[in-house]
Amino acid sequence: MGGTRARGPAGTGAARLLARLAVLAAIGSLVVLVLAVGEGGLEVVGAGLLGLVLCAVGVWWFVAHRGALRLLGALVAVAAPVAVLVLFAHDGLWLTALVLLLCWGATLAWARAALRMSRPERSTPVRAAVRPGRAVLIMNPKSGGGKVGRFGLVERAEELGARVILLDPSAPADVAELARAAVAEGADLLGVAGGDGTQALVAAVAAEHGLPFLVVCAGTRNHFAMDLGLDRSDPSRCLDALTDGEEVRIDLGDVAGRAFVNTVSFGVYADVVQRPEYRDDKTVTALNLMPDLLLGEGVRRLDARVDGTALSSRQALLVSNNPYVSPDELSGGGRRPRLDGGELGVLGIRVEDATQAADLALRGSRSPGLTVMTAHRVEVTADTDEIAVAVDGEALRMPVPVVCTLRAGALRVLVPRDRPGVAVPTPPVRWRRIVDLALGRTEQPATERTATPGSGPRRRRGSGPSTGPPRSLASGP
Repeated sequence: MGGTRARGPAGTGAARLLARLAVLAAIGSLVVLVLAVGEGGLEVVGAGLLGLVLCAVGVWWFVAHRGALRLLGALVAVAAPVAVLVLFAHDGLWLTALVLLLCWGATLAWARAALRMSRPERSTPVRAAVRPGRAVLIMNPKSGGGKVGRFGLVERAEELGARVILLDPSAPADVAELARAAVAEGADLLGVAGGDGTQALVAAVAAEHGLPFLVVCAGTRNHFAMDLGLDRSDPSRCLDALTDGEEVRIDLGDVAGRAFVNTVSFGVYADVVQRPEYRDDKTVTALNLMPDLLLGEGVRRLDARVDGTALSSRQALLVSNNPYVSPDELSGGGRRPRLDGGELGVLGIRVEDATQAADLALRGSRSPGLTVMTAHRVEVTADTDEIAVAVDGEALRMPVPVVCTLRAGALRVLVPRDRPGVAVPTPPVRWRRIVDLALGRTEQPATERTATPGSGPRRRRGSGPSTGPPRSLASGP
């Protein structure tokens, strides 16, 4: 079973040592900077910051405008970092810049390692699973560029005793109805080999009937499977759960009565995915639409109430089934450390000019243009009768207000015992915790909260004033 496992004395001692090394490396960075003042140390820092600002401005011009200003933005975004490197080489500052970079890199590496070692490990409760006798798996042969056929998933599943419903790409089917029919015929497990949107539809049926659910990562990105720790490089390994599996209970998101396993997007991204041409050429479609969506005359803004807190005039809003480690990780390989935390992650964005883009680049999640929170209920409104919504990447339109909630522990997921993707997420660096750890000070356990249940949303650390202690990050389900 899971729970909280405290670190032993050896782990605590190693964490304290790493924290002290991080503090020393940070002091070393300052010493190098002071000693290098006469040798261009301030020029290195100033040029680096200026290059970052100009790059952010260039990216904004490129994304939010067309024509000559877009071309200029592309040139500035590329030229700014190149100019910084040329300046360092011309003025003989490359060695100072390299030393500062190495010192700060070591500081962050040691600080994160110390936090990982000092933070109590919390694992999602796992229990032994009963081998299903009448498993039914729905498979989409087109998903993920044909992974179902490429990995022989139909044959493998049938060898293990499962019944496979293979979708016909030429005749779109209601997968939720297929799942309900399977339940009516006696299925004791439902599973999907497909994308996250299809996974969510069948997961809702499984949760409705209290059946275990099997995820086979045959989609394109398979973000849900990644956060479950499944092997995304070989979907056939997911089927091992049929004979040697264990069960975890996780949360299931709900947006206006529709289930979601990953994210619900409102605003700019949701408007882009509505376009039919988006599936064929995502990048070109997004670039063609962005100027109108960000600055056009008919641009729409979103308002939201996050538990008891109002957010107004946002260009984009993203609600996730449990929060991500940081907003920087939402693209690419971002991870949610837990899927059973009982909270929604909320990310709101408002950037309307180059100055705000530069501020966001410099201050990150402390910028007023970026709001990062957790909550139990999010209500999204706009000045129209309905708005575009992207649910796990699927394009929909919903009448306002659109309400997002979380059904805690609603979904039973059958996973293989061997999950190579389970990893400890990299925690954000909190210098007060690092210093306390280096000095041997005790801290309040991360699992305790000072906020009372239902007292409102919590801002994540690094996004503004916090109403309670930082969330505890876990090692994954």
